[in-house]
Amino acid sequence: METILKTEKLEKKYGDFAVLNGVDIHIEKGSIYGLIGKNGTGKTTLFRIICGLQEPTSGSYTIYGVNNKKDMSEVRKRMGAIIEKPSIYGDMTAKDNMIEQYKLAGIPNIEGIDELLKLVGLENTGKKKTKHFSLGMKQRLGIALSLAGNPDFLILDEPINGLDPQGIIEIRELILKLNKERRITILISSHYLDELSKIATHYGFLDRGTIVEEISSEELAKHMEHKIEMRVSDPKAFVMYFEKKGITYEVLNDKTINVYGKYNLSSLVGELAKKNLAIDEIHEVDESLENYYMNLIGGGKND
Repeated sequence: METILKTEKLEKKYGDFAVLNGVDIHIEKGSIYGLIGKNGTGKTTLFRIICGLQEPTSGSYTIYGVNNKKDMSEVRKRMGAIIEKPSIYGDMTAKDNMIEQYKLAGIPNIEGIDELLKLVGLENTGKKKTKHFSLGMKQRLGIALSLAGNPDFLILDEPINGLDPQGIIEIRELILKLNKERRITILISSHYLDELSKIATHYGFLDRGTIVEEISSEELAKHMEHKIEMRVSDPKAFVMYFEKKGITYEVLNDKTINVYGKYNLSSLVGELAKKNLAIDEIHEVDESLENYYMNLIGGGKND
């Protein structure tokens, strides 16, 4: 599998403060890589470095295997990005904005503009000035602008921030379409973790300026299985029963056991009672991406 982006010990400091503190990420071709982190953890700074808008203090990164400044400008022509907010001229139409973007990118042929506007659902906006667009329409136009030059790697910084439910759905469907139909690799950050879980194929969890874990959506799903958490007095007796019955379990400590899988809670408690296995406390847990992330970084301890 081709690696589109790789960073090694990437660091960005302002004085003594490290915004990025040894970031290592790996993004494979064809993936949708969800970068997750609280405000101030360095997501936008990382994006700006990758796009050439800032220089790292130390460390290195490669895009399509290229890491020298001489060739990097050519490589970046294969990239598109929206960092923070898309740059849109409010007194222009969507098409005129696209024409300006093509000029800035040095693209002489503007024949592809109508196709891009149709792709993002803005083909019928006509002479309407973009200052009258909804936030969702502006975000979709921003994505169209980032697609000028037909990139195969797209960076999206909080693309659904502030959108209403319909706008979120529209952006989600557009991102999936770009990935599946146009084979565009996407690096995306979002605070809407439930929404991110619907599209991402890989995740990077960023905390205090460093990546604490990279994981695929398949691997993550195994950690986020439905489970039953029980507090017991004698874990060893439960383990013997679970082993005999082929029940998947995990002993967390000398009082707590997790049972994984879909079980009827009443039936399970009844079966355990028949074996004189006493439960002090029991409840079902459906793990979420947000819970997984907070547990990974230690909940609110890092605030």
